[in-house]
Amino acid sequence: MRSVQPMRKIIHVDMDAFYASVEQRDNPELRGLPLAVGGSAARGVVAAASYEARAFGVHSAMPSVTAKRKCPDLIFVPPRFEVYRQVSQQIREIFAEYTPLIEPLSLDEAYLDVTENLKGMDIATEIALEIRAKIKAVTGLNASAGISYNKFLAKMASDLNKPNGQAVITPKNGPGFVEALPVKKFHGVGPATAERMKRHGIETGLDLKSKSLAFLQQNFGKSGPYFYGIARGIDERRVRPDRIRKSVGAEDTFVEDIDDFDLAKAELRPLAEKVWRYCEAHDITGKTITVKIKYSDFSQATRSRTVSGLVSDVDMVLENAETLLASVFPFKRSVRLLGITLSSLNTEESGCGRLFEKNRTTAGRRSAAVPTDAPWEEEWAV
Repeated sequence: MRSVQPMRKIIHVDMDAFYASVEQRDNPELRGLPLAVGGSAARGVVAAASYEARAFGVHSAMPSVTAKRKCPDLIFVPPRFEVYRQVSQQIREIFAEYTPLIEPLSLDEAYLDVTENLKGMDIATEIALEIRAKIKAVTGLNASAGISYNKFLAKMASDLNKPNGQAVITPKNGPGFVEALPVKKFHGVGPATAERMKRHGIETGLDLKSKSLAFLQQNFGKSGPYFYGIARGIDERRVRPDRIRKSVGAEDTFVEDIDDFDLAKAELRPLAEKVWRYCEAHDITGKTITVKIKYSDFSQATRSRTVSGLVSDVDMVLENAETLLASVFPFKRSVRLLGITLSSLNTEESGCGRLFEKNRTTAGRRSAAVPTDAPWEEEWAV
């Protein structure tokens, strides 16, 4: 007779405005002020924004000129990736006190499987509270957390009570929470996919749940089974501490489609800078630059180039990306999305996949559909 496996307990820990918070911690004069890490008032993009800056609508990946226009008093500071890496290592050492099953997604967030944990603690919410308190004591920084029975819902929960809070989505509440949530707020559903779903009459989790597996596979390909599962609060992906990153990428879906080459070319710079920031933060680089072009009819093309040696700076990424973009001009249709990926990496880095696509007008994710900072209605350990 097969034994029944206990339902998992997953925590997603996400540092609050990580880069900006480190800068405010280390420079008291910056505390309480609108702050942007990266870029400058004249060029570049925002790598991170403090909560004071976010109140003006400033957010990561926003062009610096736009950020300065939204917040005239915005202070720009250069990134210090070595410091961020050191703080990230301190945080991961705290995680390791509780579980070896840690899947870092970036310097400032990770999944933890605490179903069976090193402390022998039964209540996952208490583990999350302890971890956040230790992070505060050791680093002086605030972290938020989401707790649930799978990765998708834990990730969604960590956004619900930011900053410096946590939320829980129980097995009882999970399916209902997903049904009420707009699909555009689903983690992993970017603006292009959300728009495509909308054309099929899918705007909420309940709409998504009404579609058959065959329909989702036909219209969304290999993502179909994943969408079918999460619409029902099901996500069977394991926390994988040995996950290997094979590429680093970023892409942007435009508010309006682009026909002009110079306009499209200008959109490559913030993408190249975003990719290179990640590479600098993780001490990695690569050899192959790929440009992805998605047209107004959702057809797409990719062009790649492998350089001799390794890519050495952001300008090298950008110059190659511009050459690759030129190879598909004139565009066969208007361009709705551009992406840049760097692959053939020089190191095996935790985590994998691209940075999820972002639209510059994407709203923050909040909901009051589940209890926050509260114990489980019931623990599900067997």
